[in-house]
Amino acid sequence: MDVSIQAGTKYIAGHSDLVLGVITTATEELYRRVKDGVGGFGDIPGPDDCYLALRGLHTMAARLRVHQASGLQVAQWLAAHPKVKRVLYPALPDDPGHALWRRDFTGACSLFGVVLHTTEEADVERMVGALKLFRIGASWGGYESLVLPAYPAALRTATPWTEPGFLLRLHVGLEHPEDLIADLERGLASLPG
Repeated sequence: MDVSIQAGTKYIAGHSDLVLGVITTATEELYRRVKDGVGGFGDIPGPDDCYLALRGLHTMAARLRVHQASGLQVAQWLAAHPKVKRVLYPALPDDPGHALWRRDFTGACSLFGVVLHTTEEADVERMVGALKLFRIGASWGGYESLVLPAYPAALRTATPWTEPGFLLRLHVGLEHPEDLIADLERGLASLPG
């Protein structure tokens, strides 16, 4: 790999208070070319942004351990829930991508999809509205747990989304997993069936 581009906004920052990207190069020559190109566009992070990213790096390993353990616990619980059709999370053994995940990764993150049996938007609005710990949002990788209804059929281009049921994207934050499970149970109880 010659150049790697990562979102520093997510797990590196870890506090949902920063927008930052990170470009890493394999050689000094590539570094100079990228640096000159980025500098020409004036897209340089300020000192406060760099400080916030460094702050996040100091706690990233500890946070990722909690995100992984809690994410797996919540995903396993959801996978067994009767109102959940499917959990899209390669760390689960029955996920279609599990073998590839085991081959290439040593851990999992705390972001995954949940396909509900319901197809009614009003049901999902009621469910999300019943949640107290999960906030509506898309800044994955922060300390707080987030939920976001997703509409992949309108966005997918490589392959069509054909999964029946409503899709939620969940980010499991640093709250206690048992509290998050209780919150999800409250939300799921509002669904029909």
